[in-house]
Amino acid sequence: MIEFHSQNDFILDHQSEIRNWISKVVVDEGYELGDVNYVFCSDEYLHEINLKFLEHDTYTDIISFDYTMGKMIGGEIYISTDRVKDNATDFGTSFESELHRVIIHGILHYCGYKDKSEEEGVKMREMEDLSLKKLLLN
Repeated sequence: MIEFHSQNDFILDHQSEIRNWISKVVVDEGYELGDVNYVFCSDEYLHEINLKFLEHDTYTDIISFDYTMGKMIGGEIYISTDRVKDNATDFGTSFESELHRVIIHGILHYCGYKDKSEEEGVKMREMEDLSLKKLLLN
């Protein structure tokens, strides 16, 4: 089950379509969907999580806690809507496009994709692009 929550005033549009899309990506990667909770939050909220749990004193757009067991995808994904907005401007894309990329980025981590090295980052970006093509919004 995929659930969306907000720590701030953000409301995700097209929730049903996005749930279906995430589920499709998970299945296409050979996994089953367990429980995934998204929490949309502010920069400050995510910064506190980064400090407390990862001991990183930096702002970031996403932090994911992976509870995947075997082929059953599960976890918590925290997304800073402030950071997504800034990144969309920096990358010359829309807020919605950047948000969708970040939403699926966390799921791809759960499917085993990494992005620490340059080579891994290239593969992650390819998988994000491929996954984004599967998103159908009404």
